[in-house]
Amino acid sequence: MTENIQPAEGKLGILIPGLGAVGTTLIAGVISVNKGLSQPIGALTQMGNIRLGKRTENRYPLIKDFVPLANLKDIVFGGWDVYSDNVFESAMNAKVLEPMLLHAVKPELEAIKPMKAVFDKAYIKNLDGTNIKEAANKYELAKMLAADIENFKEANGCSRVVIVWCGSTEKYIEPSAVHETLAAFEEGLKNNDPAIAPSMIYAYAALKLGVPFANGAPNLTVDIPALIELAKETETPIAGKDFKTGQTLMKTILAPGLQARALGVRGWFSTNILGNRDGLVLDDPDNFKTKEVSKLSVLEDILQPDINPELYGDLYHKVRINYYPPHGDNKESWDNIDIFGWLGYSMQIKINFLCRDSILAAPIVLDLALFMDLAKRANMSGIQEWLSFYFKSPQTAPELRPEHDIFKQLIKLQNTLRHMMGEDLITHLGLDYYQDLVEAL
Repeated sequence: MTENIQPAEGKLGILIPGLGAVGTTLIAGVISVNKGLSQPIGALTQMGNIRLGKRTENRYPLIKDFVPLANLKDIVFGGWDVYSDNVFESAMNAKVLEPMLLHAVKPELEAIKPMKAVFDKAYIKNLDGTNIKEAANKYELAKMLAADIENFKEANGCSRVVIVWCGSTEKYIEPSAVHETLAAFEEGLKNNDPAIAPSMIYAYAALKLGVPFANGAPNLTVDIPALIELAKETETPIAGKDFKTGQTLMKTILAPGLQARALGVRGWFSTNILGNRDGLVLDDPDNFKTKEVSKLSVLEDILQPDINPELYGDLYHKVRINYYPPHGDNKESWDNIDIFGWLGYSMQIKINFLCRDSILAAPIVLDLALFMDLAKRANMSGIQEWLSFYFKSPQTAPELRPEHDIFKQLIKLQNTLRHMMGEDLITHLGLDYYQDLVEAL
């Protein structure tokens, strides 16, 4: 397949709807790395290695040296936000990064000013923005976003663009008739259908132009038949949803271990406190439900109580998120896990994770942008399930159960890269090494 991948020539534009804590942390970080001030820790595309061939060959190149990814110095950033603060001002307000670091990249950050956003207060009650587009209907808003993308691409001399949604979590909605077909969706845009969320308007505008779109929030967004249809029509990659950062990252690391050792789980209580804009938005019950559904699905899909009823059939799983302004972006999570082992004897696990939400999310945004650009250049359109590694609720084909086990997700991602570059897939079977030894004797 390697001969079918277009080279990463020219500049790559990364456009971000939502230039808040996550988006500004990413932008400041990449500029800082490019100036030699920091390291891109947490970004698999920059720091991760991949094994090629047999273990005895000792081939472990960096992923960025193995697949043709865009160079960090060829990236140009832009985006939209409901507030008009430039990226430096927004980053200072977010209080994720130290002021000294931000001042070291201040001129570059100040130069990035958000374009007016598409916003609907019905979807996010707890935000009041003033930097907002106005149009006769949602179809006209989509056309304005498409013009923004085209203008950005031309003004910055970009050969390619990708979009990664870093906006707030929208209120919970179920798929409905307007989401079923592209024709129905386009009619809904023109009729201002209330079931078309702002994030869907961004995704529609991107996909019409053939621009890859990854969704970092638990909203439906591209996870609807209409936009999957459009992605296939324009041969554009899509991926989502909801960045896998703090507490859920821990669950997808720990739960596979318990399941692998056939240890039972009676209960898993999870609670969080955070004080950033995300916490404020999730303080509304309608928005929290969108996040809750995303977070609750993880354990059930890993433990599969339907096929392991003795171990997980009575699992009680509760998730709570509380807005606590003093913590800012420093999210704190507590997990109490009631497990049982041999002969049913009870045990407990306690986890207290004091994480930095945007520090964990920023490298995910970078990886997704680079891998989505790679997928586009490799003619891989539609749902990119191999990027499930980065999401709480991985998008899959309708008939497929999502894979939440982070270790299986990593194998899938790495094998996809090997396949793209014409290398042998790795099964980790290893029997051939011992067969060779027997034959040698």
